[in-house]
Parts: sequence; structure tokens; C-alpha cells
Amino acid sequence: MCAAPRRRRTAARPGRSGVRRAGQVLSGIAAAGVLYLGYLALTVPDVRPLVDAPPADTAFMRLRDRQAHAEGHPAVREYRFVPYTRIAQTLKRAVLVTEDSGFWDHDGIEIEAIKDSLEANLTQGTIVRGGSTITQQLAKNLYLSPTQNPLRKLSELMITRRLERLLSKRRILELYLNVVEWGGGTWGAEAASRRYFRKPASGLGASEAALLAGALINPNRYSPADPPPRLRRRQQMILRRMGTRGAPVPPSEYDAAPKAVISLDADTAVESTEPSPSSDSSEEGSTPRAPVDAPSQPAPTPDEAPARPLPTPPSDT
Repeated sequence: MCAAPRRRRTAARPGRSGVRRAGQVLSGIAAAGVLYLGYLALTVPDVRPLVDAPPADTAFMRLRDRQAHAEGHPAVREYRFVPYTRIAQTLKRAVLVTEDSGFWDHDGIEIEAIKDSLEANLTQGTIVRGGSTITQQLAKNLYLSPTQNPLRKLSELMITRRLERLLSKRRILELYLNVVEWGGGTWGAEAASRRYFRKPASGLGASEAALLAGALINPNRYSPADPPPRLRRRQQMILRRMGTRGAPVPPSEYDAAPKAVISLDADTAVESTEPSPSSDSSEEGSTPRAPVDAPSQPAPTPDEAPARPLPTPPSDT
């Protein structure tokens, strides 16, 4: 009987094996990505305590403490948490027109702001403008770090969505204004107002609020105590925005808002902070103190970065 002829093995085509290997690599990357997203979902911080209690400190506060100890000097912290109604409308307005004009309308992530940021950064060839909303900045301040990498950004986005689901917009803004960094170990509007202007946050006038909002670009470099020229330019840019753009705070709050006369001359601005009879006022020594550690530095923005008109916000009572 004749043996059956052997079949000759055909060599695998190099192109096919390369495609197969590439597919395996991509599948492995996709699987790792799914696993990492699952890990993030399981490790997202529980933000429910923030619904009705102030944070004792933040990740940024703790970071600043570690940095101070590493440099061989004691950490300095000044952090006073005050209610939303005891922060001047002028400061809320100044921060919103500077940091997040769409705050009342978006769900924590604003695609248009990210696109504008990418365009500005590509045009300048460096990071000159951030695309983070106030909710994203709050997530980073409370739980993360200022490092720029895709994995941290994923964590930030997941925390942002959770904050938006569980907290009201008013509460998110209240938390942000109370924990954001204003330089030299100063955290939040109350501590910053008392340090730089010797008054409670409820008494801030327009030019003072614009100066504080302008310093958020880099609070450890641009101090309201001794404003450099760039900070003065930002202050005047913010005053112009405050005077020409739509309302960034719920209309229902205007009845209790301190009245402020906005002057474009930041050095000689005239302010009247006479609250209406229904407004809350803060008294020295009545604000609760909370422990602290270290907050956030919003990404840099150009002095005259174009900004979209503010939408009329919903009532948030």
C-alpha cells in the first residue's frame, strides 16, 4: 500500500501573524482598561458625608503639609468653613465668571470648555488654559493630587460624576469656595478674606473678590497681599466680565446679596457692602474652624481668554 503523500506546511504569512499579534496586544490593553475601570469604580471615595458635613481637610492640604515638612519648616494652615450664605455674592460671581461660566447648566463635565482649552493650549504650544469645571477642581482638591496623567484624570471624572449625582450645585460651590487654596497655607474664602482684607467673606467687595478670583490661577505665586502686574490685569479682566455678563448665581439669591459698585479701576474701586435686611452677616469668632491640609491650583488661563456668555442659572434654594 502506498503511503499517503505528506501535506506540505505552508509558512504563515508575515502579514497575518503581525495582525494577529497586534490584535492580541490590543485585546490585552482593552482587558487591562476594563479591569482598571472596575478598580476605580470600587475605590471611588464615599462622598455622602459631604452632603451635610464640612471636610476636616483635603488631599491638597495634606500635600502642602508634607511639602512643608520636607522643606524643614512647619506647615501653616488657616481653614474656616462657613455657610454658603456667608460668602459674598461678589466672590461667587467673580469665581464663576473666571473658572466655570457654565457651572449651573453642566453635569460636572463641560465638553466645550475642554475643546476651548485644547485649542488655546495648541495655539500657545503649552498649557495656558485648563478645561476643568468647578466640580472637577473640587474632586481633585478633596481626593487627588495636582499631577497631570490620564489615570488620575479618570479618577477625577468618576469622582466628579458622583459629586454631581449626590450633591446640589449650591453645595458643590459652597464646598469649593471653602476648600480652595489661596496661598501661604490659606484655605477657603473666609480665611483668605480675613488674611488679605481683614474682613469676613460676607463683606467682600467687587474689586476684592476679583483679586481673589484672579489669584486662583496660581495662588502660591500670585498673592493678593502683594499683587504682581499679571494679577492686577486679571483682576480688571474679571471686573469687566462681572459687569457685562449674565448672572452666574441663582436669581433668588439676589435679594440677599450685598450691593457692589463695580469700577474698572481695580485700585480705586468703590464698593458698598450694605446687605439687605434678609442677608446673613458673619461675626468675628462665630465661624467654626476645621482641620486642614492642602488644596488645588486651577490650570492656568490666559489673561484675556475668550469666554462664552453666561446662561441664566436656575433657582437653587
